[in-house]
Parts: sequence; C-alpha cells; structure tokens
Amino acid sequence: MANRFFQGIIHQLSDVIDRKIGVLDETGAIVACSALSDIGSSYHGYSRLQPDENGIIRYENNTYTALSGMESSGNYTVFVAGTDEIAVRAARLISVSLGNLKQFFDDKYDKNSFIKNILFDNILPSDVYAKGKDLSFPYEAKRIVLIVCTDSKTKNFLSEILGRALGESVRFYLVNINDREAAVVIEAGESVTPATGSKIAQDIVDEVQRFSGASCCVGVGTIAANLRELARAYKEAQLSIDIGSVFNKDASVMSYDNLGIGRLIYQMPTTLCEMFLTEVFKQGSIDCLDDETLMTIEKFFENNLNVSETARKLFVHRNTLVYRLEKIKKLTGLDIRDFDNAIVFKVALMVNNYLSANENRF
Repeated sequence: MANRFFQGIIHQLSDVIDRKIGVLDETGAIVACSALSDIGSSYHGYSRLQPDENGIIRYENNTYTALSGMESSGNYTVFVAGTDEIAVRAARLISVSLGNLKQFFDDKYDKNSFIKNILFDNILPSDVYAKGKDLSFPYEAKRIVLIVCTDSKTKNFLSEILGRALGESVRFYLVNINDREAAVVIEAGESVTPATGSKIAQDIVDEVQRFSGASCCVGVGTIAANLRELARAYKEAQLSIDIGSVFNKDASVMSYDNLGIGRLIYQMPTTLCEMFLTEVFKQGSIDCLDDETLMTIEKFFENNLNVSETARKLFVHRNTLVYRLEKIKKLTGLDIRDFDNAIVFKVALMVNNYLSANENRF
C-alpha cells in the first residue's frame, strides 16, 4: 500500500522536478519512480557509503537521502538523478514531503484499522486499551456509531459528504462494510445526548440528498462511553437498519433507542410468532384483509383511534368508516375501536410484517 502511495506522489512531483526521481526500499529495489519502466529494478552500492552531515550520499550520478522520519518510515530512501546542488535540494525536498505525508497516511490507516477491528470484534478486549494508547486514542471518551446505507456511487464520496455534514471540527472514522454500507465512528464530546446521534444522522441524510439526490438511511446505536463499547454500539446500529427495514420502511433515520416493540418482535422465534397470529386471528387469517382495509387500519392507528378524524383524512363519510371497522371485526374477531383490541391488532400486524420479511430474506 505504501508503494502505491509513493508512486502517486512521485508521479505528481515529476511534473515539477525535471529529473528522474524515485523511492527505494530497504533492499535497494525501486518501489516508485518517475520512469515507470525502472520500477522493480535495484540500485546498490550507495548503502555502503556514509552520508554527509546533511544526510546526503552522492553515488554513480545519483543523489540519495533517507526518507524523513526514517524510524517510522520503513527505511525508505529517496533518489534523484544527478549529484549537483539542484539534485541535493530536490532530494531533501522530496524526503521531507514524502516523510510527512507517509506519517499522516500511516496514522490514519492504523487508526481506521484499529476502529474496524473493534467494531468487528477482531481484537481482544484486553488489547483495546493498550493499542488505543499507542495510537493516542482516549479510552474514556463518548462516541457515536452510525451505519450509513446508500447507493454504491454515492458511497464512494461518503468521506466528503460526512465532512460537509459534520463540519471540519468534528473527528470521524469511516469503515467500509460492503458496497452500499459504511460504519461511521464520531467523537462526540462530553455534551452529547441520546438525541445527538439522530440529529447527526438526519444531517447526513440531508447532505446525501443535496449531493446526489440518492436515497439514504442511517442506523444509530446508543452512545459508547469508551472504546470497548464501540462493538456494542455498532451491533445496535446494524440492528436498527435491519429492524427499520421491516417495521418502518419509509424512515431515513432509525435509532436503537426508538425501535420500541419492533426490537422485541425481531428477536422472537418465528414459530412463536406464527403461534401468536394463529391465536389472535381465530376467525380468519390476516391475509383476508385487502389493501383498502389495511390502509384504513393504518390511518385509524395514526389518528389515535379517532373515528371522525380518520374519516376526514380518508375523505370518507363517518358511517362508511364505521362500516369498514365492523367488517374488520367480523373478519378477524377484533374490534380495533377498543384500545386493548387495537394493541393486539397493531402487534399482530408487526409480527406478520416480520414473518413476511423473513420469507423474502430466505
């Protein structure tokens, strides 16, 4: 990965420095070069010489110098064609530039890998604290874990979108899950509240809409108080996406805190769910209800079992709605104008949706 990183920078610098330039690894092999045909060949002999007081070696019409920050840069060496002062200045400039950029690259890569290993449970709990300390991660800090799901094209620009949505002052880490999903770990600060995650998630959804017009949904886990809790928060965010896709398909933000009874149903065995539906609908199956009847039930629940308000929203006469409710009672044995019956019916609808989603999944 470092070799590809070096080659990208060398390629850009070759437009400015009108000489052959490149990078050697500890064996003397060329791993990046402005002359692409030279990559893979080796330079030897220079390594036996002692650098001068400025860290420069002149050997066989090339100038060599170690990559800046060599102790953390894997013993890489920069070379520039020529031994004059222009070659020396170019070598020192490339050394400092590549060294600083590689240090930033390594820090970012190591931290993202560390976060990914925590989220996916690929690191021992006992190692989290020690590794976090090595990477300068504060252990006891509040963080929010989100899972962002959008189309693959938009996901390629997700880092830029997150930067716009969160602002430059907010530090975040992006971990790819698949071609449509990515996990986002946000350092939220001590003033974070349970509502903060949902607010940030909505900002991300809005920014995706502005950026590409693509659909986007975000699952939100509860606040992680330390590094070890990130795995738990990640599982909650994933569960929010899964449960939301069953019980609240139109929602763009799904928070673990607000999953309600859907979370309970989702964790029930399917056999128990099927038994529940059989017991509830003694007079007939829920499948006997047509689309118009199901829409009527949905609107009735949305309007808090208020007959007059529901009739107004459906643009039907009150008596028409009463007739439909009576029909539902005859078909199912449940009068959803009664609060207790309404609760049972609502849960039954959710259970039926869960079973249908399971059938489609497998």
